[in-house]
Amino acid sequence: MNWEIKPFAELTVDELYDVLRLRSEVFVVEQQCAYQDLDNSDQKALHLMGRNGEGQLLAYTRLFAPGIKYTEASIGRVVTSQLGRGTGVGRQLMEKSIATVESVYGKGPIKIGAQQYLQRFYTSLGFEQTSDTYLEDGIPHIEMIRP
Repeated sequence: MNWEIKPFAELTVDELYDVLRLRSEVFVVEQQCAYQDLDNSDQKALHLMGRNGEGQLLAYTRLFAPGIKYTEASIGRVVTSQLGRGTGVGRQLMEKSIATVESVYGKGPIKIGAQQYLQRFYTSLGFEQTSDTYLEDGIPHIEMIRP
């Protein structure tokens, strides 16, 4: 996997297209969830992209400084393509995301809004559930913090 981190202003048109395409493929089409993906937060985030040897975008997150999405630093729009699933790319993505947040914004708590079915995965990365289940765009979610 080839990993790259960029602020919004440095994304190329092709990179932005790949990110939006992957998010749409998974969150809108695969999960059958019509929602407003373009939420005016991309401009405030760092964008972590993981590509395979052929240059295909397989994994992506956006990373936020404390005080933007939550009081804590946060990781969002965590997504892996179907090609990347079952290969460990999702774990690599989150490990790289956590390391980047700590490197750029300092060590401290990291908050996520996780789809509930992924609770065990995020727990294995040190996150703890901090909220009751809530629906976001019709999908059960929980808030989690990595202290």
